[in-house]
Amino acid sequence: MKKKIMQGNEAIARGAWEAGVTIGCAYPGTPSSEIMAEISKFKEIYTEWAPNEKIAVEVAHGASLAGGRAIACMKHVGLNVAADPLMTIAYTGVKGGFVIVVADDPGQHSSQNEQDSRNWTRFGKIPMIEPADSQECMDYTKIAFDISERFDTPVLLRTETRVSHCDSPVEFGERKESKMKKGLDQKDTPKYVMVPMYARPKRAALEEKFKKIGEYADTEFPFNTMEINDPSIGFISSGVSYLYTKDVFPRYSFLKLGMSWPLPKKMIAEFFKKVKKVIVVEELDPFFETEIKAMGFKVWHGKDLIPAFGELTPAIIERSLAKAVTGKSFKAPMVRIKPEDLPRRPPNLCAGCSHRPLFYALKKLGLFVFGDIGCYALAVAPPLSAMHASTCMGAGIGGAYGAGKVLGKEGLGKICAVLGDSTFLHSGIGPLMDAVYNKGYSTTLILDNRITAMTGQQETAGTGFTIKGEPTTMVNYEQIVKAIGVKHIVKVNPYNIKETMEAIKKEVNRDDASVIITIDSPCMLLRREKPLEKFKNPLFAIDMDKCRGCKVCLEINCPAISWQAGEGVTKDGHKRKGMAFINKDQCVGCEVCTQVCKFEAIAPATK
Repeated sequence: MKKKIMQGNEAIARGAWEAGVTIGCAYPGTPSSEIMAEISKFKEIYTEWAPNEKIAVEVAHGASLAGGRAIACMKHVGLNVAADPLMTIAYTGVKGGFVIVVADDPGQHSSQNEQDSRNWTRFGKIPMIEPADSQECMDYTKIAFDISERFDTPVLLRTETRVSHCDSPVEFGERKESKMKKGLDQKDTPKYVMVPMYARPKRAALEEKFKKIGEYADTEFPFNTMEINDPSIGFISSGVSYLYTKDVFPRYSFLKLGMSWPLPKKMIAEFFKKVKKVIVVEELDPFFETEIKAMGFKVWHGKDLIPAFGELTPAIIERSLAKAVTGKSFKAPMVRIKPEDLPRRPPNLCAGCSHRPLFYALKKLGLFVFGDIGCYALAVAPPLSAMHASTCMGAGIGGAYGAGKVLGKEGLGKICAVLGDSTFLHSGIGPLMDAVYNKGYSTTLILDNRITAMTGQQETAGTGFTIKGEPTTMVNYEQIVKAIGVKHIVKVNPYNIKETMEAIKKEVNRDDASVIITIDSPCMLLRREKPLEKFKNPLFAIDMDKCRGCKVCLEINCPAISWQAGEGVTKDGHKRKGMAFINKDQCVGCEVCTQVCKFEAIAPATK
């Protein structure tokens, strides 16, 4: 046995390898992105970045039907996208073990909403297990494949941000190849073709299958554990919430649920007999609490004291339960500096990012921008303030098209949709086709920065490389939109603000759909594309004799540009109360600031 400090996501990858997985598919999404990146390092496993989560699940399920163990990974909103195949796979079942990892994001650290994925397990009648630390991430992944094959079902493995991204010791072993026979059999047609005549009996069979899984949860699943200490109070919890509660109230009794669904009814009943009062501690929805109450048990406290939204912490749990448990009110520790007094550090586009001049142009044109999910969502913040609606992957195009149908000719020149290259492939092609087919006039801007940037530089079908870095075919966005039926396709270099504004202004005033594609604008962090080599000068500086302190350069929100207070006078006698300053360690020489300065006060820095 070997031991190593591992991140939760890394441990899941290791568990998949040890379990004999042959195929892994994912669409990147924080906090799940590292899982498939780590799995791709194992030569025995074929891995891919799929165009979206639905496709990832479908490919992995196909691998399962051929007898291979397969894993698909996504964040919580990705499971919404994959819900269509997921709900039916519960009926068809599997052959090789099939595990779907879903990473929730309580507190919305990097998400457009906050969901509790445990609701999917009850909805779809699919078992779910939930690890609390890195060791459990590996162990639960391995047992998930055994459960999948034993009960002919997909298994959901739920993690949360803190479990996915925290590090702890892991003892691991060697890979064990699956004994499942590889191959497909046409005799299995009634099992895998869900037309009504085959699906109806499957519905009844699903109920029987789930009863057996419930018995397994009660009698055999090794990670539902009971710890009887002080019986005056017993806590029922799971995942990281269990660790936090155990840390705050270590002397009391605990029922730790490693399987979130189905619940071990007999074990829960036994726990209620052994303790006097029960408190349910869980993050987000009252999932356990509702089910336990439905069983007829009296829960002393739960969501009446513990927040039902946002991320839990040991301090929040102690603050919520201290008086009920100990009889004493929680006293916050003394701190010298209050969190609200600390300087705010909102996220910002990288210095030199091609999204910055593009959104500056949109702002100056006064357009209502239907945005999407990606780095460019940061353009919503001031001073750019150039995104006005954003809901989910691919929704910007449909939103702009729908708004145009309401506004009619009055909307010409006022609306556009913006999304990235990876998002376009994920779920943007369909709504663009809809807009063209139904004679919409909205303009769509595809920001091609050659990578899935926001989640950590993952490859897509538009980068020309696979997850393992192998060269492959590259999507041609112009040909795709042309095939859909778009007649007006324009390419622009976003670093040329004037040219970009002219192109946008022309296209948004058309009375039929058009597309603008950015070119020569790779992500600044994508070293393969060598983005800095496209700029003539390495860095710029402020000319003190010309800067009038107008602050226009601050409107682009470049992290390399800051403001220095203090009176001064320009060479032509203009008095100012401060001036801009360019940090030479952050400037990349993109020249965007030189285009917005009206007084030619920004020039290449002298050595």
